[in-house]
Amino acid sequence: MITLGVEEEYLLLDPVTALPVPLADEVRAASGLQAMTEAREIKSELLQAQLEAATPVCTGLAEVGGHLLRLRHAVSAAAQKAGCRPVACGAAPLAGGAPVPVTGEGRYLALQAQGARLVDEQLVNGMHVHVGVPGRAAAVGALNRLRPWLPVLVAMGGNSPLWRGRDTGFASWRTVVFGRWPVSGPPPLFEGPDDYDRRVGALLRAGAIMDTGQLYWQARVSERYPTLEVRALDVQLTVEDAVLFAGIVRALVATALREEREGAPLAPCPPEMLHAANWHAARYGLHRGLIDAHGRRRGPGEAVGALLAHIGPALDEAGDTREVNRLLRLFLGRGAPADRQRRALAAGGLTALTALASTESPESAESTEIMESTEGRGSPESAGDPGSTEN
Repeated sequence: MITLGVEEEYLLLDPVTALPVPLADEVRAASGLQAMTEAREIKSELLQAQLEAATPVCTGLAEVGGHLLRLRHAVSAAAQKAGCRPVACGAAPLAGGAPVPVTGEGRYLALQAQGARLVDEQLVNGMHVHVGVPGRAAAVGALNRLRPWLPVLVAMGGNSPLWRGRDTGFASWRTVVFGRWPVSGPPPLFEGPDDYDRRVGALLRAGAIMDTGQLYWQARVSERYPTLEVRALDVQLTVEDAVLFAGIVRALVATALREEREGAPLAPCPPEMLHAANWHAARYGLHRGLIDAHGRRRGPGEAVGALLAHIGPALDEAGDTREVNRLLRLFLGRGAPADRQRRALAAGGLTALTALASTESPESAESTEIMESTEGRGSPESAGDPGSTEN
């Protein structure tokens, strides 16, 4: 069984004004989170109005869902004590006058010096999926084969339509914000692990990035753990949606690993077309279909169907087919996350929007069955750490 782990970033909002509040240290210090902080399940982020929650290494989707639900409940309880509200939206719907302070760690302060105004606007939150790989060569080979599917993940998972009190018109404004860093977007094609290391080394020597944590590609090889990390997704509104995408990403990686072992030819994927497809996915989500690696337009149903056909054998092998199909039906029935945010805002204003995106939202509560199905599967301490996704 290929292992996986998930990281989610949450935004801390004032419960009355819905403005970001710099209370991350207070939330992390709150009663009940100390052990999680020490175990690196709850981590600081670049800005003090953000927190990251990380599951241990998991083998099944129910296990992933149980840990995410547990972590969301813990963060919500601690945030309530600190006087704020954590929300799972990909970008801050509102922003006040003064910038949110940067977390006072050396690396984050160096990022602030490098990124200037961009750091002030880094109030964006993602979902990162680490998938276990058998070695670095396999990881780079799988990375090459994942590239054409990243826009599909961006389109389906877009959950950041609002920014500074306005509708951006984009499904994933977070994708646009991250695209402004020196190394970002879909990764390039690599000849192998030596080529990967050589080109990353050139970026480091040039000073374009400070460290490998600044490889903000939508998928990358972990430098610390034997994993391939897929970072294309905005943080999801619900645990169920997060579990759905965790299953899809694991199946994509498993399919890429199998194709690499079998020596299947790489699908042509010109970089200019891939970047155009990625922008189109961030802009429209699934509303105007997707552009594929050949420049063809595919309708939403065709694009999602092609994804499922591609990963079907891997889902079967992992025993995930039934669960992924069930969660996908729920996802499509509710509508894409960006659409749900827009509907909530139109129906009930900021109050309804923050209630929807809250980590204690009614939709998240519906996921309790996932957590219950993980009882007896082991503790976080026995499972390990999926890895760190430094900002």
